[in-house]
Amino acid sequence: MADPIEDYALLSDLLTGPLVSRRGSLDWACFPRFDSPAQFSALLGADEHGRWLLAPGDPEAVVTSRSYVDSTFIVETHWRTSTGSVRVTDFMPVGHATSSVLRRITGLEGVVEMHQELVIRPGYAKIVPWTRRVHDLDSGGTMLQALAGPDALALRGPHLPEPHTHGHAGGFTVSASDIVDFELTWFPSHRPAPARIDVDAALQQATAYWTTWGSHCRSNGAYGEAIKRSLLVLRALTNYETGGIVAAPTTSLPEEFGGSRNWDYRFCWLRDAALTLESMLTHGYETEALQWRDWLLRALAGQPEDLQIMYGIGGERDLPERVLDHLPGYADSRPVRIGNAAVAQFQADVVGEVMVALERLRMAGGKEDHFSWTLQQILLGFVEKHLDDKDYGLWEIRGEPRFFTHSRVMMWAAFDCGIRAVRDHGLEGPAEHWEYLREKLREEIMDRAFNPGLNSFTQTYGGTQTDAALLVMPQVGFLPYRDERMLGTVARLEDELLNDGGLLLRYRTETGVDGLEPGEHPFLACSFWLVEQYARTGREDDATRLMDQLVGLSNELGLLSEEYDTQEGRMAGNYPQAFSHLALVRAADALHGVDLLSLARTL
Repeated sequence: MADPIEDYALLSDLLTGPLVSRRGSLDWACFPRFDSPAQFSALLGADEHGRWLLAPGDPEAVVTSRSYVDSTFIVETHWRTSTGSVRVTDFMPVGHATSSVLRRITGLEGVVEMHQELVIRPGYAKIVPWTRRVHDLDSGGTMLQALAGPDALALRGPHLPEPHTHGHAGGFTVSASDIVDFELTWFPSHRPAPARIDVDAALQQATAYWTTWGSHCRSNGAYGEAIKRSLLVLRALTNYETGGIVAAPTTSLPEEFGGSRNWDYRFCWLRDAALTLESMLTHGYETEALQWRDWLLRALAGQPEDLQIMYGIGGERDLPERVLDHLPGYADSRPVRIGNAAVAQFQADVVGEVMVALERLRMAGGKEDHFSWTLQQILLGFVEKHLDDKDYGLWEIRGEPRFFTHSRVMMWAAFDCGIRAVRDHGLEGPAEHWEYLREKLREEIMDRAFNPGLNSFTQTYGGTQTDAALLVMPQVGFLPYRDERMLGTVARLEDELLNDGGLLLRYRTETGVDGLEPGEHPFLACSFWLVEQYARTGREDDATRLMDQLVGLSNELGLLSEEYDTQEGRMAGNYPQAFSHLALVRAADALHGVDLLSLARTL
């Protein structure tokens, strides 16, 4: 069985994101991209579904510390055994044409017997590759090479494992001051293996890249380090070639252990990417924001009716969902899914998120070209055409479409941003017509979404339940944070959605609104939104208390999952989750007194 979600470290080369556990097992790796079929799938099953273990052979060995090196994704794990201690350094070179995982064992004290297991299973563990030792022209020695269809993997190192059960296994000893390097490289099977990597040079280059990138982060205050690590995670989840930002590097990590709320998040949601752009802008990463805008323009090119809520990393549109029956799932949570059927949903809020992000980019000095502003006008035409349509909401319900209040507010925000583009930035467009539509929407929302008897806005028109997404209303300027109706909504949210552990649920799943069986854990982004609301309305003590609790839920590497099981004290959902980290950044900015709109105007 896979380790607890929080026990995994993310590696990144800005193309893909393998996960390595505290016990030294690389249990999830998709090459060459985040959304490629996995070659190591033990995370969603067992060891025989693919992993690369490198750890002391002593069953009593303990991890005394594990951390990223400064502002990098280079993981150092210190092991102690009864006979000595070693340090294992795991990382990926950045900017190479092919992906490699490098693992260095450094002897610190005494003598340590190391154990290695390699089980390669391409195609999400459906394929047993042809594996053999071959002559390594580059080094003059041998390497272990696995071939299957389009994929090839080569393991280089001084102690190659031997055939054993499901794969290969072997051992070797490391004495004090010894350095033992292993390199596992993916490459297209029709090409020769790439040249061996100089591990020292690659380590130096990776360190320089990540520390330089992190050094540009504008982050101060009590949560400055949490902001920096969150922005680093967002960067690590970005494809450096296309600019596409994946929501998470994993699929089917369950929102409810043993349940069916298991989704593939290895795609680029417009919503997540737009919110990431805002966070990047606020903290000094204008270049990354412009790169995302260019990705957006490419992805959305086409007919407005073809608009999707998510795309592939390169802007791909065809993301069919299917079930992998041969994998038992994390903690026996079935089904394991790849692809995402929500791609076909109409979610009315998405254009609003995109327009808000592009407005922030304009306020930060980003210049529109003819194509980018034309696209935004087309998007507003799309919103107008669908003003009377129900949708599936930002939570991607699989029940019946409804008029979700959050979606209607974001449609309002889309027109608001279009108006600002004309009035404040001098762009050409039918601002008066958009003003008419904006005010019409506002009147409708106030009339149909606010329940005077509850003194609260509701999840859907005419409903009685709340939804944590209502906290977004003041974030986009629909109402002031301190508006009495907003404060009443917050009180209702606290009453209905705060769980026993003090975290906020998205909504009550037992109402059946999402068409799935009830049960999930608090979605971390929602609690960060509540921190922001508290901070903007003078509840600094409540904001700080909740923020400290949330930041404390990250693991020792500063990584957060999608949800958190407060009863069992463990992470749940896909991991690490971009939405959680970008919401952390917003919440910390609120606590630090950062006015996002004012800051954007001064950048």
